[in-house]
Amino acid sequence: MAAPKTLIAGNWKMNGRRADGVNLAKTVAAGAPGVFDKADLVVCPPATLIGLVANTVGEPLRNGLIGVGGQDCHAQVSGAHTGDIAAEMLKDLGCAYVIVGHSERRTDHGEDDPAVWQKAVAAHRAGLVAIICVGETEDERDRGAALDVVRRQISGSLPDAATAANTVIAYEPVWAIGTGRTPSLDDIAEVHDAMRALLAERLTDGDRVRLLYGGSVKPGNAAEILGLANVNGALVGGASLKAEDFLAIAAAA
Repeated sequence: MAAPKTLIAGNWKMNGRRADGVNLAKTVAAGAPGVFDKADLVVCPPATLIGLVANTVGEPLRNGLIGVGGQDCHAQVSGAHTGDIAAEMLKDLGCAYVIVGHSERRTDHGEDDPAVWQKAVAAHRAGLVAIICVGETEDERDRGAALDVVRRQISGSLPDAATAANTVIAYEPVWAIGTGRTPSLDDIAEVHDAMRALLAERLTDGDRVRLLYGGSVKPGNAAEILGLANVNGALVGGASLKAEDFLAIAAAA
């Protein structure tokens, strides 16, 4: 069975003003036709820029050359949740994806697996693809608990209705995010193989769910990481803020 098409998702995090977002989106959209045969592209700007970015990449968005995603969503459709954004609001802005359970949300906002599960359910309810993030801390890695942590997070965060069409799993070891450090290829392969085995047991199409690696991915290491058997793409942080680097990572697929 052929591997799922590679997915390269850029998480802009809390970066960018209007001019920055327009310029970055335009440059990525201009390069999308050149890499579309290799990889699906998604950009996830901060909430303030989602509508602007979706409008900027309008034609490539409509033609399926590029997707837009949110960085988080609330579990509820609406209500008294000041500062939050519903999955349906993201969909209304033109999003097709949303990141849930990123380690920075888990750490900074105390989100646990049940909370991430609720957000993934909300994403599916709104017709969005949920990019569910998992990953161990440095201490957990040093204790030899990485696989146990990742399995626990997937088991607790993955809705029963998850499919290869509505769900992506992103493995991001917390200690590699923004540090310039990456696990060895053997370490990445071990975790991705374990995730694949778990998903194959849990879902009828678990062998087709796209598994992304994230954590200091850059043009220089993308090809070797993306060349691993169960790595079906990348969730890119800092390098996604430079269009040439983001497109180079996609071209390495």
